[in-house]
Amino acid sequence: MWTFHKLRLLSWSSPALHFFFLTIVTFGILAPLTCHHLLHSYFYARHWHLDRMSKEFLEQSLKEGEAALHYFEKLQARNFSLPHGERASSRPWLVITIITVYRQPEFHYVLQVVSGFHRLLQQCGPPCRSYQLFLCNVDWNSRHQDATLLANFIPVTSRFANSKGPNISRAVFRNTFEKEKQDYAYCLEKSLQNYNPEYILMVEDDALPEEQIFSVLRHLLETRFSEPHLRNALYLKLYHPERLQHYFNPEPMRILEWFGVGMFLGPLLGWAYVKIAHLPVLNYRIVLFFSLYSMGLVELVGRHYLLELRRLAPALYNVVPTTQCCTPAMLFPASSAQRTVNYLAEISCRNGFAKDMALYSFLQDKNEKAYVVEPNLVRHIGLFSSLRLNYKPKLL
Repeated sequence: MWTFHKLRLLSWSSPALHFFFLTIVTFGILAPLTCHHLLHSYFYARHWHLDRMSKEFLEQSLKEGEAALHYFEKLQARNFSLPHGERASSRPWLVITIITVYRQPEFHYVLQVVSGFHRLLQQCGPPCRSYQLFLCNVDWNSRHQDATLLANFIPVTSRFANSKGPNISRAVFRNTFEKEKQDYAYCLEKSLQNYNPEYILMVEDDALPEEQIFSVLRHLLETRFSEPHLRNALYLKLYHPERLQHYFNPEPMRILEWFGVGMFLGPLLGWAYVKIAHLPVLNYRIVLFFSLYSMGLVELVGRHYLLELRRLAPALYNVVPTTQCCTPAMLFPASSAQRTVNYLAEISCRNGFAKDMALYSFLQDKNEKAYVVEPNLVRHIGLFSSLRLNYKPKLL
């Protein structure tokens, strides 16, 4: 009887049994209950939340669009112009070129983006005096009223200003992906010709800047990109879709980071478990379990949320080899911008081979290197594509 009771006590104190229950409770109960509302988690219950969250996102975007419109209307009433760089005679260190086209006018995407950059430039102060805002309007007719409004405050170039709309429309809409590529090359080249800056930040008109964008960019360009393997990069991408940021993805460089998470958290959690369970020693089986446990947890909860911890300081931002998708915000050194323009002129885009794939193919064809910064330095706020009809937009 004493032996049976002893064996029963030993079984309940078994690490294997503890690990079994911890796995069931974590992945079967706690994580689904706490993460079902996280958009970029595997536990996200889209049938519960997606429609409501998409509706709330659109409503919030409408409010922010109206606020941006009132902001510029007030500036116009005061005969105010944006102070950063438009009359500067010196060479800008950074030109922020915002590419805009007419789309869903009630959301005022471009006004949100320009007002966001303007506010951050004002907060930045003297370190950003050599930054230049520049708007590139690539809409094929004169219907883009937000671009017309912004011409009162910042320099604007219009690709089709001297063209006749009906004649352009027949050629343009035959291949919208090729037009998008030509628009991009035009705006990049105009930024070079007009300002001859050291860097060009190409921003699409639905990419809202994050609060840390200028401090992080200055740190990266002045410190990190002075390193030999980063110095000659063709471009630095500032955005990658959150839904594609998981470890279990085609980008192999994340696997090492994933193992690093396990190697860090495995011994740490294992040590805590040994202390709580009053075990005599930490062995490799305990470390292995907690390494796999932590790796599974961060993947299923979402790598995106782990990356957010890097926003604590510019030095914590990560720079890794670039991925194929997408182009809401791209930073080009002046030395590589003209090479990019020339290459884009040599190829044609189409459905299935858009400009992001064209830029990525440039790296392979010309043996160039490019990088992406993590976490993102812009937020993609546009649910209505200018290339594809999208009458029922969703966050995913």
